[in-house]
Amino acid sequence: MNLLKQVKICGLFVMLTALSNVVQAQIANDITQEEALKALLAAKENAEASNILVNIAVVDAGANLKAFIRMDESYLGSIDVAIKKAKTARYFNIDTGKLGELTQPGGIIYNIELTNNGLVSFPGGLPIKNKEGKIIGAIGVSGGTIDQDRAIATVGAQSILD
Repeated sequence: MNLLKQVKICGLFVMLTALSNVVQAQIANDITQEEALKALLAAKENAEASNILVNIAVVDAGANLKAFIRMDESYLGSIDVAIKKAKTARYFNIDTGKLGELTQPGGIIYNIELTNNGLVSFPGGLPIKNKEGKIIGAIGVSGGTIDQDRAIATVGAQSILD
C-alpha cells in the first residue's frame, strides 16, 4: 500500500510539473505585457491629444485579451467592438478595414463577419509586428470615426517598433 501511495504521489508530481511548464509557456512570437501596455498607452495618448474618446484592446498572438482600457465617457458599445477588432486583425493577420473590402456583397468572403463569434470588418484593428516583422498580437480601437480609430491603432501598433 505504501508503494502504491508513493507511485501515485510521484505520478501527480510529474503531471503537475508538466502542467506548470505548459501554463508558463509562451509563444516565441507573443506580445509581452510590457509591449501590450506600450501599445495601449501610445494609442491612448494619441486619442487624448485628438480629443477622441475610445476603447482600446490589445490581444496576444493567440488572440487572447492582453490589455484593455476604456477611456472615461467613451461609448459602452465600443468595448466589444474594440476587442473584436483586435481579435479579427489577429485571426486573419490583416487590417480590419482591408478585410472589410473583401467582405462586401459579392466579395470573395462575404458574410465572414458572422463567423468566430462575430468579427468586425471595418477599420480600427491592426496586427502588431515586432522588429523582426513577426506578428505578435493585434490592437483594436473603437469610439471615433473609422478613420480616427485606424489612425489611433496605427500609433499603438507602431510604438512597438520605436
